[in-house]
Amino acid sequence: MFVHSLEQSGFFSGYTRLTLKSGRLKFRLDHNAPQSGREESMRIEFIASLAITCLLSMSFMTGTGDAEPAAANPKLEKATFAGGCFWCMELPFDRLNGVVSVTAGYTGGQKKNPSYEEVSSGTTGHTESVEVIYDPAKIGYAKLLDVFWHNIDPTVKDRQFCDTGSQYRTAIFYHDEVQKKLAEQSKKMLIDSKRLKGPIYTEITLASTFYKAEEYHQKYYKKNPVRYQYYRWNCGRDQRLKEIWGESADVHQ
Repeated sequence: MFVHSLEQSGFFSGYTRLTLKSGRLKFRLDHNAPQSGREESMRIEFIASLAITCLLSMSFMTGTGDAEPAAANPKLEKATFAGGCFWCMELPFDRLNGVVSVTAGYTGGQKKNPSYEEVSSGTTGHTESVEVIYDPAKIGYAKLLDVFWHNIDPTVKDRQFCDTGSQYRTAIFYHDEVQKKLAEQSKKMLIDSKRLKGPIYTEITLASTFYKAEEYHQKYYKKNPVRYQYYRWNCGRDQRLKEIWGESADVHQ
């Protein structure tokens, strides 16, 4: 969207200043040439056309402009899942076609803007989680649920693999009634299948404020691939997933 202003000092002066802005870009053109009424109108149209062309070119080259963030796009939707260590929950969703972004963070607690140290203490009520922004025209919420289930152990309470405490509990945080219904149906199907022994402790609850985790946690599997793989192996995550889900386990070795 372009914002413009037009200044003219004196009806007969012919002096015109045209200013257009797009995002952080600004284009200003001063012109001083007395013209007749019709010629004046044509001159202003020409100046405006020239300015807009320049701004479009500058926006393309610099990547700036008025494009909205992905999460603000009304065509995109949001899903939030907790599956233990958020380092291990980014990759399964990152690699899905139709997923726009995956962010590691904290949700489900009481304290505002909690730090990693505070959440890790188990005193804030938050759980490590991931926020998934996706395009429903390319991937459905049901598919995200399926990927979620195959990356967790839902048979344990307040823990995941080697990590213990309520901050590692598993949960599906729904954002609307459609997500709630689909989440409840998927959990019921899993219970009815009797594939897993014992109760399923994964909670289904209304999404609350999601706090993005510190930057060094984001895409940890990319920033520190060796440490990431060692953590997964040492925590027994993939081994346990194979025990639970067999060939359909979503392991990342």
